[in-house]
Amino acid sequence: LVELVESGGGSVQAGESLRLSCVASEETGANCMGWFRQGQGVEREGVAVIYNGGSTKYAESVKGRFTITQDNAKNTVYLQMNSLKPEDTAMYFCAHDLASMCETWFLAAKYEYNYRGRGTQVTVSS
Repeated sequence: LVELVESGGGSVQAGESLRLSCVASEETGANCMGWFRQGQGVEREGVAVIYNGGSTKYAESVKGRFTITQDNAKNTVYLQMNSLKPEDTAMYFCAHDLASMCETWFLAAKYEYNYRGRGTQVTVSS
């Protein structure tokens, strides 16, 4: 049974940085790996996806501030988050998806991923 485990969340001040990590218990064969977030009282938001060995897409709200990378040797995906804002406060989840062309829909709010983790909380105060 594949397990995705996120880490790296925490409480920071606006303008600071965090790096999230997502380790997969085994190779999933995913075409897409990425992150989505769920804030309190707001719709789920796809944040970033990495696919085709290194291509990336980002939500408009995080472009220029967040960077997604992968380390295949470690079955790990990272999300470097800089210049954090209070509106970035949310539970952040890692997800893998096996579908072809998954990058087309990965950031959609209601996309159903093949695998997802349990999340790590990010809190940004002003």
